[in-house]
Amino acid sequence: MHHASIRTANIHRAIAFYEGLGFAVRDRFTTGYTLACWMEGWGGRIELIEIPNPKPAPDAFRDENYTGYYHLSFDLSDRTENLSAWLEDLKAQFDRCCRDRPDEFSPLKVLLPPQQQQIGDRVYEVTFIADADGLPLEFLRCLG
Repeated sequence: MHHASIRTANIHRAIAFYEGLGFAVRDRFTTGYTLACWMEGWGGRIELIEIPNPKPAPDAFRDENYTGYYHLSFDLSDRTENLSAWLEDLKAQFDRCCRDRPDEFSPLKVLLPPQQQQIGDRVYEVTFIADADGLPLEFLRCLG
């Protein structure tokens, strides 16, 4: 896959959010009428596109009848031994950023606290957070 594209109401807040997750801006450009950028991290690339007159996105996480884009998923198996501790550290990092840069950051919104889930023959520890526009992001860790 080349990239996943995310439309955002405020590209500067979205960039700050994804930088907080460890992504870095690689290219800034316009799509003819609006600001955009490619960010790289976690072994992949995302494209952020600012929408000049945004409408609220549907609640893909809570609406059981929603179809379409659901979430991006990031594998933490090689990055942490404890998903709950990782999430607490991330929340603390975002809290510090909120104090230091309130125009760019909001407190981290946890959509689903860490829990175990059986998928096929493996057990995963899974959590969901919301990005700067409320889109769900999944973080998982394979337990075996």
